Amino acid sequence: MSPVFLTVLAVHVAAGLTGVVSGGLAAASRKRPGRHPRAGAVYLYAIGGVFATATAMAVLRWRHDWHLFLIAVGAFALALLGRWARRRMVWHGSAMAGSYVALLIGFYVDNGPQLPLWDRLPPVLYWLLPAAVGAPVTWWALRRNGAMRFSRPMPPPSAGRRAGA
Repeated sequence: MSPVFLTVLAVHVAAGLTGVVSGGLAAASRKRPGRHPRAGAVYLYAIGGVFATATAMAVLRWRHDWHLFLIAVGAFALALLGRWARRRMVWHGSAMAGSYVALLIGFYVDNGPQLPLWDRLPPVLYWLLPAAVGAPVTWWALRRNGAMRFSRPMPPPSAGRRAGA
């Protein structure tokens, strides 16, 4: 591996670790001004760094890293969607959680064969397990934060009109 690739890889790892920590902090903190938006902003910059470095590594080694580039594109696009939808809790939470899960999928797809226990799993599970864990955790978090309230149904459109109007 070239020194350029190794340098980009070092920045990529640092950005990925920053994303894992800041994304976890944002997800675990109360959804109000303070820790949540600060950690979320750090996460957005970190995932941008992951995307930029994944792009550079894919350019340098396309045959080996094209799939990681696609995961990084998805993670970054979901993070941007989550930032745009920050006032719409279900969209925001779902997009940011999807971005975080994509970040984890990228890690496990690339590193799973070298990790204890993970090295015994079929490679398809490197893709599926983070999503299988992330989906119910996302649902639980959205419910906990009041984004998915189940209330009585809205009245039909004609209920408020006078007869003959």
